[in-house]
Amino acid sequence: MNSGNTEYRKGYVVLISLVAAVGGFLFGYDTAVVSGAIGFLKVHFKLSADLTGWAASSMLVGCMVGAMLSGPLGDRLGRKWSLSFCGLLFAISSLFSALPHSLSQFAWARFAGGIAIGSASILSPIYIAEISPEKSRGRLVALYQLAIVIGILIVFFVNYKIQRIGDFEWNVNTGWRWMFGSLVLPSLLFFILMMLMPESPRWLMKAGREGDARAILIKIGGVENAAKQIEQIRESLKEEQGKWSELFSGGYLRALVVGALLAIFSQFSGINAIMYYGPEVFKAAGVAQDNAFMQTVIVGAINLLFTFVAIGFVDNFGRKPLLLIGTAAQTIAHVLIGYFFFKNISGLLLLMAVLSFVAAFAMAMGPVSWIVNSEIFPTKLRGRAMAVSIFLLWFADWVVTQTFPMLQESIGPAKTFWVYGFCSLLSFIFILIYVPETKGKTLEEIEAFWRKMQ
Repeated sequence: MNSGNTEYRKGYVVLISLVAAVGGFLFGYDTAVVSGAIGFLKVHFKLSADLTGWAASSMLVGCMVGAMLSGPLGDRLGRKWSLSFCGLLFAISSLFSALPHSLSQFAWARFAGGIAIGSASILSPIYIAEISPEKSRGRLVALYQLAIVIGILIVFFVNYKIQRIGDFEWNVNTGWRWMFGSLVLPSLLFFILMMLMPESPRWLMKAGREGDARAILIKIGGVENAAKQIEQIRESLKEEQGKWSELFSGGYLRALVVGALLAIFSQFSGINAIMYYGPEVFKAAGVAQDNAFMQTVIVGAINLLFTFVAIGFVDNFGRKPLLLIGTAAQTIAHVLIGYFFFKNISGLLLLMAVLSFVAAFAMAMGPVSWIVNSEIFPTKLRGRAMAVSIFLLWFADWVVTQTFPMLQESIGPAKTFWVYGFCSLLSFIFILIYVPETKGKTLEEIEAFWRKMQ
């Protein structure tokens, strides 16, 4: 194998991973677009605190449905075509989210988009993990999280620019519609690109299409590597029946608990209180509207910058050390955010505390929780297991998004962020005791680790 061919194969894997990661870009863009629109929606539809939470969180109910449906469907129909459908659904949802005349119409449109997000949140990292060599799998799956934070940063900037086009009244009537409609074209692009990608070789093996799987694996890593991978996948499939009941027994149950709790804790960190309500958080501290939007763009930039830290260290430093450092830093940052709100301190100090939390999340819990969930489940059960785990992630996200406006109104922002700090502390303890290290292991070796616990 000459170096030119090796580089070509690396480039081919990276290209496939980048296209699949566009699903993460749409995920980040579509979830965070509401941060710029929610204040204007609240005025436009005259929403109470609980209905404001519903306007922001209706999408997340769709995410839960998408998470439960996409795993089994992805196992049956394939990763590629399921992701293509997600792109089309993203486009339809974005268009109708920009056109509603009532809160219920808006909520239904966002619900449809949530189905696409929930599905992509499972299928994109699974697809990347199943097509990647083990030595670079962590970095390539982290591209998905990188795409999410790029989507978040870009939509924060788009929201900032749109709200500057007109005055407050224009934004209340029209600006927020432009914010939601801006996702239509990228969604259609993802729909087209995914149709041009190969299917996951592991899924093809499971479907009995070994010849097709071998051809893709040869293109990725050469003949010798393809033969090795085919044998490993074949042996792992012999050991699995792919039944739901298997998820709730022995070592596989422990894997499910680890993946699910890691997903839940990632949301109870309070990250989406910042990502979905960023401008409103800064406004609550006395920051003017234009500056609040600008500070949210800075939050997105820090989110992106520190995701590169995770990509650079996750395959060398390991998953568990990053998670422990990140959750410890999250806890400290939340204590400071709550203290500054309690003392009515805004400006640079509050912004730095928020940025510290976002940086800690972006370098650890954000990308690494997705990486671990894409790795720890056996091949034939992976779709089903991810469906359960990510369903719970979206449920936790919904709880945070729905309750944040109500918590701010009832107990105040200081105590609200202290609650998130306590959850971050609990996640540190959980990771320390229960989460195994998966760095450098093949998917089949990780599966064998759980089987030993049967």
